[in-house]
Amino acid sequence: MNNLQTLYNLAKPFNIILASKSPRRDELLKLLDIDFKVIANFQVSEEFSAEMDPYVIPEMLSIKKSEGYPYPISNNDIIITADTLVYCNNKILGKPANIKEAIEMLQELSGKAHKVITGVTIRDSKNRDSFTNITTVYFKELTKDEIEYYVNKYKPLDKAGAYGVQEWIGATSICKVEGSFYNVVGLPIQQLSDRLKEFILQKQTI
Repeated sequence: MNNLQTLYNLAKPFNIILASKSPRRDELLKLLDIDFKVIANFQVSEEFSAEMDPYVIPEMLSIKKSEGYPYPISNNDIIITADTLVYCNNKILGKPANIKEAIEMLQELSGKAHKVITGVTIRDSKNRDSFTNITTVYFKELTKDEIEYYVNKYKPLDKAGAYGVQEWIGATSICKVEGSFYNVVGLPIQQLSDRLKEFILQKQTI
């Protein structure tokens, strides 16, 4: 039984580190049933050029976060970093700076489809694997009262696009999701599971 090539068994010899302040990514990674620790007591600039293709920005930022990890990486360490943005009507919607901006973002998303783009980087002391996951999310038309209720009660200032799909607004106002639901929460966990397993298997053959 212990020889099964599951991620659970493959990850056991390694120190898996989630370098993220996001409590949602922490909760999602726990779904993989692997041991890991969170190290997020460092800052990395998330600036990017306005000329960049929005579809490559999250992966670029996940690499930047990975390379900004400030501690020595041993042979057994595997670092996971991620970044997510929301893209609607040719506008990038990051984390709102305040309640007013959160309301404006939800007004922008109301009645439209938008893309949730997450970039993920897996890295050890010698190798790196980065990938992007894209999900399309459809919102119904939101009333002013619905937007203000959600923003004032849930304070979504730490969420790209000013909403959490797992919260009240997702349950009442999202009509359809095409792609990974968990990507909208903050981490494409199924794809990460496959890529992490492949990363470890390749690591063992080197």
